[in-house]
Amino acid sequence: MNAALNIPYRMGAALLLIADQTGGIAIMAGQVVRRLVPPRIDRYELFRNAYRMGVQSVPIIAATAGFTGALMVIQGAPIVERYNARNIIGWSAMFTTFRELGPLLIALMFNGRVGANNTAELGTMVVTEQIDGLRALAIDPITYLVVPRYLSIAIMMTALVIIGDFVAILGAMGMAWGILDVWPRQFYYSAMPMLQTWDFSVGVIKGFFYGNMIALTSCYFGLSTRGGAPGVGRSVNASVVAAASGVFIVDYLSTFILH
Repeated sequence: MNAALNIPYRMGAALLLIADQTGGIAIMAGQVVRRLVPPRIDRYELFRNAYRMGVQSVPIIAATAGFTGALMVIQGAPIVERYNARNIIGWSAMFTTFRELGPLLIALMFNGRVGANNTAELGTMVVTEQIDGLRALAIDPITYLVVPRYLSIAIMMTALVIIGDFVAILGAMGMAWGILDVWPRQFYYSAMPMLQTWDFSVGVIKGFFYGNMIALTSCYFGLSTRGGAPGVGRSVNASVVAAASGVFIVDYLSTFILH
């Protein structure tokens, strides 16, 4: 009986926690926007973070995108062979990758690599009182730490989606050539008449939205870390889960808006 009575209490506590975290992320977004109008950006931190978060993520993102394109062909191969529909395999693989799976899988991989690392760095600064030290020196942590990281994550996530799309095309072409005997030239020119620029643009726009979600979530959980080293671990775990959930929510909403 007691366990049954505890269910509404636990549900209420979970909803309050979600509301608190959502409000905290929204406040973080407002603080970032306020520092960007007019822009107050530490250029050294911006370029340093862009290199760490974006350039160094290219290999793992390229691998993710390449396998994504190849998997699209593998999934469609039985239908293509059954109905001899080799003239649409290029369109189906590229359309699905550009609009949905490419940006989504890249965002989840990016979140696991960059979002978690960003949360851990900021959380460590909090528990070792480095953030308090910045405030003591009259340095705004949001301007100095959060804004460059936010811009780096949002911009580089968008750039990585563009790179990933082209790598995914190569992966799909290679797999179609290997298992369906569809030559790359045939693959490409069979897809182009049915693809539109908007199909590619939708994925890029989604990538920008995903980058914003990952940036704000990782920065919020990093700066709200409490409880020493164990608290850093809890913040990283909460950040990765919350950002991944946010990416799916943003994906759901943006799909309706950008359809």
